[in-house]
Amino acid sequence: MLDFSGFGKILIVIGLVIAGLGFLLLLGGKIPWLGKLPGDFFYKGRNFTFYFPLATCIIISIILTIILMFINRK
Repeated sequence: MLDFSGFGKILIVIGLVIAGLGFLLLLGGKIPWLGKLPGDFFYKGRNFTFYFPLATCIIISIILTIILMFINRK
């Protein structure tokens, strides 16, 4: 028989990550500092607006790296 236990674990992790991202999106408006950190670039011209949340992306990346590091521990 084929062993699908590894594939099942991957699907569970992907599901948890998607659920976590959905939860963060629900809380996104309730976290006042999210998207307004020093290092988040915002430029508003007459007919043009540019926003790039660099610092927020770095913090989210660090948090996800730590979480996934604990999940992949053996």
